[in-house]
Amino acid sequence: MIGTADGFPKSQSDHANTSRPLGGLPRARYGALAAGALSLACLCTLLCSGAARAQQVDAAALQQAIAAQVTPLLTEPQILAALAEQNAATSGYDAAQIDALDARWRAEIGAAETPTISPVLENPVSQMLMAYAYSSHGLITEVFVMDGQGLNVAMSHITSDFWQGDEAKFLETVPRGAGALHVGDVEFDESSQHYLVQVSMTISDPDSGAPLGAH
Repeated sequence: MIGTADGFPKSQSDHANTSRPLGGLPRARYGALAAGALSLACLCTLLCSGAARAQQVDAAALQQAIAAQVTPLLTEPQILAALAEQNAATSGYDAAQIDALDARWRAEIGAAETPTISPVLENPVSQMLMAYAYSSHGLITEVFVMDGQGLNVAMSHITSDFWQGDEAKFLETVPRGAGALHVGDVEFDESSQHYLVQVSMTISDPDSGAPLGAH
């Protein structure tokens, strides 16, 4: 799912294959466009022990989950390539463009026609994230990738908005650079009827260390 200079996103049939290896983009250009972040919602009952099972995350279990579930995605070639490609399209967007896209996204939730949401939800990286969440045996309830502006690049499930740039999952990752980690508060999710914790990390260029985005 990649944007265009005059409107975002364009259809999946129009964009380049995001499964190409990282080497498919020139190194110098890739490093400059790789800012982003990765964010996952994790089921607290699988990260807790003792009496406070529902509402308090065990630190050791969380660290183990990050190492096993989050870290591998930070260097996934499909994610890195999609981030670089989308950042090339959206890095120049101003606040008005982002607000308009976000408004269109929110208006499409639950609608029969979803021309803004569908290209993101149906792109190859989103399909990969859906399979990744499914294979976590219930630990991961949601995972999505944000570009350097905080716009969704890919997602396992539809998010309530397109732009995450005003939320802690983005503000405490991408602007803080490589290695930044944000662990949100434990919150009760009405849709799943479970307590969840959101974990977000900056995605950085594996060679230069420059931040690419977040998840």
